[in-house]
Amino acid sequence: MLMHMLCAGGMTPVTDQIRAPDADNPKGYYEFERVKRLPQGDVAWLDSARDKCVKVISALLMYLPAGFEYKVIFMHRHIDEVLASQRRMLARREQTNVEDDDNMRVLLQQHVNDVRLWLLGQPHFALFDADYNGILADPAGWARRINVFLGGRLDVRAMQMAVDPMLYRNRQL
Repeated sequence: MLMHMLCAGGMTPVTDQIRAPDADNPKGYYEFERVKRLPQGDVAWLDSARDKCVKVISALLMYLPAGFEYKVIFMHRHIDEVLASQRRMLARREQTNVEDDDNMRVLLQQHVNDVRLWLLGQPHFALFDADYNGILADPAGWARRINVFLGGRLDVRAMQMAVDPMLYRNRQL
């Protein structure tokens, strides 16, 4: 949802279109495979990503090198919704979940806390916490705040219109 908002607002995504939209994410994934190689030091592409948006999962943020200024929009979603989404995706792919939900909930919350603390201690990262459910409830307000964080050059109305509440399928119970 966030990458879709940023693109609608006028940002250029860094993506390779390898992972196609599917039932789990019908608007697409906005992924760039080289991001997965950050731990191996594949950072040559970062120069060409300046002033663009790049989807980087939280576990890989620590591999982004100093020498760049990063603006990170850290999307938060209720953990039970994340777990429900993961269960449905795994079921659709006929895969089994190796961790029970209680254990995964603890692990995910600890990961989020660790990554946030790490980001806050890095001088080359600016952090903006975004709330998935908040964006669904108030897309205009969140689009304005995100726009301010990113410098105020985005089309806030287009960002707001990019939020599709019909895709909110894994609601908190």
